[in-house]
Amino acid sequence: MKNGTCWLDEAGRPIQAHGGMITRFGKKWYWYGEDKGAPNALLPDGSVSRRVDVIGVSCYSSDDLHSWRREGLALAGQQAGYLAPENVCERPKVIYSVATGKYVMWFHCDRGDYTLASAGCAVADRPEGPFTLIRVLPPNRRDCRDMTLFEDPVSGGAYLIHSGDWNKTLYLSELDASRTEFTGKCVAILPEQEREAPAMCYQDGMYYLFTSGCTGWAPNPALYAASPRLDGVFRLIDNPCQGPRFRTTFDGQSACIFRDGERHYLLLDHWQPTHLRDSGYSILPLEIQNGALQVTWRDEF
Repeated sequence: MKNGTCWLDEAGRPIQAHGGMITRFGKKWYWYGEDKGAPNALLPDGSVSRRVDVIGVSCYSSDDLHSWRREGLALAGQQAGYLAPENVCERPKVIYSVATGKYVMWFHCDRGDYTLASAGCAVADRPEGPFTLIRVLPPNRRDCRDMTLFEDPVSGGAYLIHSGDWNKTLYLSELDASRTEFTGKCVAILPEQEREAPAMCYQDGMYYLFTSGCTGWAPNPALYAASPRLDGVFRLIDNPCQGPRFRTTFDGQSACIFRDGERHYLLLDHWQPTHLRDSGYSILPLEIQNGALQVTWRDEF
């Protein structure tokens, strides 16, 4: 697969899994993301907006991370309510609850004007869905925009990491065993830094947090932060990208970090704001040596 381009599924159709997550359940890989397979909505003056009406969250499955089969909509849009076409369903992430045997999806749920700023939670019996929306709320009474999920391999806990305070601060909100409720523990991990598109991994006693600056649809230099404690002080370090267009994160934005064997990989979105359904992807390996994180461009995955 050629990085930076729009990838196709087994049927030859563009993969619609934007702002999403690649994860493994059992022997299969699953890729969840925003289905933007429709033209951008038009503004009242007839110009093209930078949004697509809510279609839902797509699910794809794979045995090898290269050939992807569309499983359909894991969470479908609705004609009214939180998942109505005019609203926002972004950054979907899925986790499994051992306690309940359910698959749990969290996503950024919002109005078209981004004033609701909440997190939506849906559950399913199968990784492919269908997922049923069970609640929408601001995590620990804080707003939620860009977000990700992280399972701590040290403690076994799970966390929603979300941009709050109008994107000024990243918060880490702990989930309970069901993965559908918050415990009340909430920590500001990058206060007043204006970061979004969080993606996290753990290796050799350190937590690494990859983030984007808040520049709308325009790509910007990524930064990573590190901490020996998940609820400790994360120190912003540097742009980890190496190669052409490293100052704009290879013209992409972080979606998630996933692990295959002993190696972590970064999934990027390459947004096309006025043609969102044509936005591409990249998967790049992360190198972590002596506490330093590096992402080097590769033309193909």
